[in-house]
Amino acid sequence: MRKSILAAAALFLASPSATQPAAAPPRLLIVISIDQFSADLFDEYRPQFTGGLARLGSGTLFRNGYEGHATTETCPGHSTILTGDRPARTGIVTNAWFDPRAPRADKDIYCAEDERVRGSSSANYTASPLHLRVPTLGELLKRASPASLNVAVAGKDRAAMMMGGHVADQRWFPKGAAFATDLAGAQVPKSVTGINAAVRRALAEPSPGLQPPPFCAAKAQPVRLMQKPGKTVGNGRFARAAGDEAGFKVSPAFDGAVLALAAGLVRELGLGADAAPDILSIGLSATDYVGHSYGTGGQEMCLQLLSLDRDLGDFLGRLDGWGVDYAVVLTADHGGLDVPERLRAKGIAGAAWVDPDLSVSRLGPEIAARTGLKGPVVVAGGPSADVYLDPALQGADRERAIDALLAFYRAHPQVDSVFTKAEIARTPPPTGPVDRWSVVERVRASFDAERSGDLYVVLKPHITPIADITRYVATHGSPWDYDRRVPIMFWRAGMQSSTREEAVETVDIMPTLAAELGLPLASGAVDGACLAGIPGIACPAH
Repeated sequence: MRKSILAAAALFLASPSATQPAAAPPRLLIVISIDQFSADLFDEYRPQFTGGLARLGSGTLFRNGYEGHATTETCPGHSTILTGDRPARTGIVTNAWFDPRAPRADKDIYCAEDERVRGSSSANYTASPLHLRVPTLGELLKRASPASLNVAVAGKDRAAMMMGGHVADQRWFPKGAAFATDLAGAQVPKSVTGINAAVRRALAEPSPGLQPPPFCAAKAQPVRLMQKPGKTVGNGRFARAAGDEAGFKVSPAFDGAVLALAAGLVRELGLGADAAPDILSIGLSATDYVGHSYGTGGQEMCLQLLSLDRDLGDFLGRLDGWGVDYAVVLTADHGGLDVPERLRAKGIAGAAWVDPDLSVSRLGPEIAARTGLKGPVVVAGGPSADVYLDPALQGADRERAIDALLAFYRAHPQVDSVFTKAEIARTPPPTGPVDRWSVVERVRASFDAERSGDLYVVLKPHITPIADITRYVATHGSPWDYDRRVPIMFWRAGMQSSTREEAVETVDIMPTLAAELGLPLASGAVDGACLAGIPGIACPAH
């Protein structure tokens, strides 16, 4: 389909012969998150995979992994993977929340910013893990083994922050057309300089697009979107003009660049080369950008996933060639929902675009008119998930606004349920099988008393909560299984293959990896539990 940008990493990387993995815990633990990689997508494409995804799926595969929480967005999902905690404990309840106490005019707080920086805003911020309330596995490992390295590379800053945590030795993420870091004074590895140069060269040239293999060509069915006449998706090939940075990120080449940088850092930093185990977390974001831009069902997603499979295979092959003793876990931060037109063509009659009347810009004036209250009434939130009331509303006025909002939402045909902050707070934290949790229990797993909204709105299944598709045509974020269910794969060379059907959570990954590294965790220290029965990993008895 195309030449991988992983080839750029060869400028720094020589290849000694492969060696067999040791029987001891791995020297390098690699944790990969594919943004918006639902279990539905993995199940659909698994027969087509021949590269890295095929290899990783041949280890211990949990088909029914879950993000337990309701707000299935990038920042909350990534916060669960290496902390072992749900958003109710990580504090990362959404990609951005409203904070009336913020000492600036912009009261929206981006999940991975440090708003204490002078001049910071939610759109122009200094990236930081400040808001993550719990440690990551890499942080705990460094406490126990100071010589161990905790390295994070990702296609989004929030993925790098949530997986790397507060104490990282190297952390790289895109800023403009280059990879940047938040770590002050950190020496820039040669591999970062080299990959940035390779990306600049790639951007300087136009791309004619990819040549689809037959399986992808069969999916090249243009779909006209009713929300924007003349706009179609489904048959794209990622052609782009020279200098098109946005087009580069919404393409398989973007993940190739992230993997090239990860490979360069393994080699240059000597990850896995000594007795102190290291952790490398990798966030691959192109699948999410492709899903948002084109939906999950067309030729675009097919080209993305088959390219990613190949690039992951190239990445793992390099590690094999260098004789690195490594183990891999791969999962996702959330799933995704296809465009309504394609869903309806598949027989899902309830698929629809959200009613614009559910947007904050319309809802606030509507509730003000119904109640006679002054001011915006509703100040933040979207058609679904957290909704924030004007903090100036107090006492009886606030109760009147809440009652009017509840009546509005409960009468709306696209709304499944709505919960007040008090109702959510009274709900006990969920226990038992994650696939059997009630809707309010899923919402409770996303709830933080300080950061969550005054109301939480759940749309009915297959309602796309986008009224304006100028930027995105598809999304995620719901408590429904197409957004919650993700694959979880554990792989190490020589591991016996097994496919597990039980429902598990992404929060179970961290305590399982802690057991693999021999890092003790106190009973109840995290929400997750060590997954028993994975070859080579002995869960502690509590």
